[in-house]
Amino acid sequence: MQDSLPLSAIVAGFIAVIVSFAGPSVLIFQAASAAGLGPDALSSWIWAIAVGSGVSAIWLSWRTRAPVITAWSTPGAAFLVTALPLVPWPEAIGAFVVAAGLLTLLGLSGLFEAVTARLPQSIAAALLAGILFRFGVQVFTELPHEPGLVGAMIATYLVLRRLAPRYAIAGVLAVGTLIAGLSGELAFQGVSIELARPVWVTPVFSWEAIVSLGLPLALITLTGQFVPGVAVLRAFGYQTPSGPLVWGPSALAVPLACFGSHGINLAAITAAICTGPDAHPNPAKRWIAGVALGVFYLVIGAFGATLAAVFAALPAPLVATTAGLALLGAIQGGLAGAMKNDSEREPALLTFLVTASGMSFLGLGAAFWGLVLGLGAYAFLHLRFKKKGHLTP
Repeated sequence: MQDSLPLSAIVAGFIAVIVSFAGPSVLIFQAASAAGLGPDALSSWIWAIAVGSGVSAIWLSWRTRAPVITAWSTPGAAFLVTALPLVPWPEAIGAFVVAAGLLTLLGLSGLFEAVTARLPQSIAAALLAGILFRFGVQVFTELPHEPGLVGAMIATYLVLRRLAPRYAIAGVLAVGTLIAGLSGELAFQGVSIELARPVWVTPVFSWEAIVSLGLPLALITLTGQFVPGVAVLRAFGYQTPSGPLVWGPSALAVPLACFGSHGINLAAITAAICTGPDAHPNPAKRWIAGVALGVFYLVIGAFGATLAAVFAALPAPLVATTAGLALLGAIQGGLAGAMKNDSEREPALLTFLVTASGMSFLGLGAAFWGLVLGLGAYAFLHLRFKKKGHLTP
């Protein structure tokens, strides 16, 4: 029994879930607050992403005998913080359905590798960095208002990044909560243990929401989650076919979108916790970590209403600082990828600046325009003129 259910793999799955809820989930609460969603809609959203992540992780890990770690889109949630307030909730649900449907088709058709191979990686990295940039900056805009709280959280982050990187974000949240509690800034009086109540929202499909929200969300999830998620598996020697890894979670995300899920995908931030040797020295046993993670997701997701109430009780500077510090690694990776290729730096820089600006034009958000301008500049700067006057790439 010890060999079939190794404790280290189960613990790895549990840690990955805790890290997911301690860091990336903060973005969902920020997005819901910015969009003015009520507690029932937020509880349903948490339930949907937890159930989707749990079911897909259990199924894919069991079928492939590989630690397939699934989650919700962290950069997608960051994008929604600014994009969601511009779109009515039923239209946003319609955009979520379209985004998940497009990713499902990419996985089923075998075009996943083709699309990701043709998209300039510098543009994709710049788009990701631009979306996440404001969250990193927000850590330091909060510092003058709450120097004790934010300063202690930054110090905790640096210490734990040196001593125990895996637990850095969980430690940041714990220290921040402790300090806020000691200073009387927590409001847990109204928190009670409640089961989540899924709320169905009939999707409304509008071209504005699909173009400004659905398409960027699909691209962000593709390049920011699925591509690095597959890369993590490959780095640890797992050659699982990528098609089911893309279409499986995405197909599940289509119906769950009607309950608030903005997407289910491969994990990129927490995947290494379950795919590396810390989960189990034998790579053939690490799939158990994926199954354990799925079970923990289902348990926590069942109490989505309680989780929503807990996060609502946290002071805003604590939430903003936790989110910003949790995304520093992703921002760093995006900036490094954007500037890596000398010949692509200018288009990537334009993509980053437009996206980070938060602008909106013709009802379409900054991520869309950043992508359009970046790809347009890339195409123009890389076209070659033949003697006959024809343009060739």
